[in-house]
Amino acid sequence: MTRLPSATAVPPLRAPHGLRPVPGRGPLPEAVVDLAAVAHNTRILTAHARGGVMAVVKADAFGHGAVPVARTALAHGAGWLGVASVAEALSLRAARITAPVLVLGPRPGEDVTGAVERLVDLSVTSLAHLRAVAALADTAGRTAVVQLRADTGRRPGAARPVDWPRLVEAAARYERRGLVRVRGVWDRPIPSGDPSRPVTAAQLHAFETAVGRARAAGLRPELLHLANSAAALTAPHTHYGLVRAGLALYGTEPVRGRSFGLRPAMTLHGRVAMSRRITAATPTGLVLLPLGRADGLPRAAAGRAEVQVGGIRHRITGPIARDSCVVDTGDVEVAVGEEAAVFGPGTRGEPTAANWAAWAGTTPHRVLTAVGTRVRRRYLPAPVGK
Repeated sequence: MTRLPSATAVPPLRAPHGLRPVPGRGPLPEAVVDLAAVAHNTRILTAHARGGVMAVVKADAFGHGAVPVARTALAHGAGWLGVASVAEALSLRAARITAPVLVLGPRPGEDVTGAVERLVDLSVTSLAHLRAVAALADTAGRTAVVQLRADTGRRPGAARPVDWPRLVEAAARYERRGLVRVRGVWDRPIPSGDPSRPVTAAQLHAFETAVGRARAAGLRPELLHLANSAAALTAPHTHYGLVRAGLALYGTEPVRGRSFGLRPAMTLHGRVAMSRRITAATPTGLVLLPLGRADGLPRAAAGRAEVQVGGIRHRITGPIARDSCVVDTGDVEVAVGEEAAVFGPGTRGEPTAANWAAWAGTTPHRVLTAVGTRVRRRYLPAPVGK
């Protein structure tokens, strides 16, 4: 239905007389999070996993809300939670979530005292980092629980193979002194370029070698994990004791060209704030949506992205502004206050987060995480129990 008028024929939608308020149908945007979809996705992941499932809820659960998503995932089969920082971990503890939590990435200068005190596992990636954690544990009179990250594919943020022997030997010494307990060894998958092989044979061999050296140093890590969402669903030989689920938890299919029955959990929508007919080479309609870059719409999607209004998809025309965007509705009459679906599960023909990622040349999790804090969240409940 999209008809794009020429740039010179599109007047700005700024005039106040073009805005007709509709009582009870304000233009504020809203992100509806379907916790039943999170529960459904968790059950799919646990059915595939040979061991446990870690629900990755970093970045406020990719914008979905860390506490409600964490509670839902734990109630439907997940046993662990993964976060990006100590602050994220402590926010879960403040919400009385007592499940095991792993801080996946260290942050320079971050105070980890609270993590040690609140029984949060810390990912350790270097000898210097291990020494700092051990010193803090010594001062606090506590034992820090850590998981060592081995670099199995030339990626930053993990202990390089050349440094790994010294790291595991030092960890064994600190463990004997009661300053640390090494619970696990882990790394992230390195994409192979083949969606059906989310973990390469070379990386798997490197991981096994790292685990072997840790055991030779006297460590007995009880938890090994390498698999992400894609590997969780397609590569059972990489599961070990735990798989980490991020993208799949929120309903994005992680393997291109394959469907595992996941359900997208977030629907982003707003209401039309202005509507106007204009005369161009072909008469057309333009509507203003009060959703823009500050709300998560990527600038790079301009000219390609679509939204659904009145059951029909229409293209965004012109640049995406900070607070709004303009949609060309062609010859379709659209009323002020009418709902516009920016993305959702796609079951009603609306665009999905994956569509937006393709239009913007990015990834679905970046689209989801970018949905700003001024977009209010509303939660649809999950079923009780597993």
